[in-house]
Amino acid sequence: MLVNGIINPAISSLLCRVRHTDSLIIADVGFPYVPHVETIDISLVSGMPCVLDVLRAVRLNFRCSKAVMSAEFREIHNETKIRSYEEALHGVSVTWEPHVSFKARAPNVIGIVRTGDTTRFGNVLLES
Repeated sequence: MLVNGIINPAISSLLCRVRHTDSLIIADVGFPYVPHVETIDISLVSGMPCVLDVLRAVRLNFRCSKAVMSAEFREIHNETKIRSYEEALHGVSVTWEPHVSFKARAPNVIGIVRTGDTTRFGNVLLES
């Protein structure tokens, strides 16, 4: 029985299947469903868990070199919120692109982890 790290078996399995240059998305509660892409829904109630919680947990044992986020995130959130994401993505090159472009990437990811987060445009794509 796992007692440290990611103990959710579906998320652990997903992470093990992401290979070099593959991507996954950690999404907010409103992210659209993408047919044919495995979606692991861990939403509990509005706001829980949040994308940052999942991102921090995943980064402990998951190596990624690139991340993509929606440019609109930086346009509507304060410096404190932006800094919290930057800290969680420390050492990772982040590309900011229009949200419509971000969503267009979704059909090509290995999987999506859907959270209960209500942070607008707070979705993060991680590339292995």
